[in-house]
Amino acid sequence: MLEAHHLLQEEKLESLGMARKPKLHYFNGRGRMESIRWLLAAAGVEFEEELFETREEFEKRIQEGILMYEQVPMVEIDGMNLVETGAILRYLAAKYDLYGRNLQEQAWIDMYVEGLKDLSDMIMFFPLSLPGEKKMNLEYILERATTRFFPVYEKALRDHEQDFLVGDQLSWADTQLLEVILMAEECKPSVLAGFPLLQEFKARISYIPTIRKFLQPGSQRKPPLDEGSIETVKNIFKFERGMFLKNMGTIVAEY
Repeated sequence: MLEAHHLLQEEKLESLGMARKPKLHYFNGRGRMESIRWLLAAAGVEFEEELFETREEFEKRIQEGILMYEQVPMVEIDGMNLVETGAILRYLAAKYDLYGRNLQEQAWIDMYVEGLKDLSDMIMFFPLSLPGEKKMNLEYILERATTRFFPVYEKALRDHEQDFLVGDQLSWADTQLLEVILMAEECKPSVLAGFPLLQEFKARISYIPTIRKFLQPGSQRKPPLDEGSIETVKNIFKFERGMFLKNMGTIVAEY
């Protein structure tokens, strides 16, 4: 089933011919763009990146008028400058046959993806916690992952009895779930200990050729934020460190 989907994707890409590669505009890090990278990689679509390292480079893009809301991520594709992460992801998922076969499947994909976004946001902003709250925030993330979020997907796989979360083919929901699983494992390697079906899912989806390639060293997948990249993000977006999380409550700025 997985091999059949991969062959279908190869045929679809061949039919696109020499179409211009999507170009991703962002800073050199994960942030909101990483799920977009995952989706393109899973679809087997090669993409280019125009990454900025300074506030001046970011402001230049704003002055060029290519950012609708003066924010990123932005993806150049099919003659458009797409902004807003959700809009970009839905467009790519539909374009590359990763958005289900009908409206009902799309609704399930949307529900699964929206839930995963809540967890991925917590993990994404975790490195920007106030120093005195880092331990508490990590405990909160792991508690929510293992008691609220992962049980939903464990049950979904058990009830659906398929290789995938929705329908009988790879979808955006699967790529998003694998991405978030790997993010959670960066916080605690044994986080899936109580979820055997998610462990099998992780191994199965990671083995899909396009995804396996993205997981290899040297791919366009980005590492977690470290001290250096935190400083870069803070300088580009004029963020003060620690302003993102307060007791895992309101996120007052996003990137």
